[in-house]
Amino acid sequence: MTSTNLSNLATIGQLDPVAYSKDLVDRMLATARQRLRDAQFAQNSDETRFDCAYTAIRAVADMGLRIKGFRTSTSKPGHHQTAIACLAHTLDVDVATIRVLDSLRKQRNLSDYDGELVSEAALQECLKQAQALLTRIEAVLSS
Repeated sequence: MTSTNLSNLATIGQLDPVAYSKDLVDRMLATARQRLRDAQFAQNSDETRFDCAYTAIRAVADMGLRIKGFRTSTSKPGHHQTAIACLAHTLDVDVATIRVLDSLRKQRNLSDYDGELVSEAALQECLKQAQALLTRIEAVLSS
């Protein structure tokens, strides 16, 4: 998605333009790293670990948008889905991975809102995806 496409999403209210803040991105990066560390603690429940890893994914998705000068509009529904979908364009994440990330988003909703337990496979996938995205954003930020 080009910046024109991101601007179009802003025009329809899905994204809000924001000024880039290195301090904010640094704090978001620290949050993503800490949440991923928290997700590694086996003494936590699978649901807690999944939620921590998912939060790391969301932090990276939000950082990708911030780097491009946008944030999701939280006044509209679907801001998690929007941030994840934009990863394909903000951080060049492939479409197949976006589908996996979206399924993790749906699992997070089921866990948070319907009390559904998180499977070991879903937890491991979330951990794997969070680590991969964290590695990707760190490379972008260091370049």
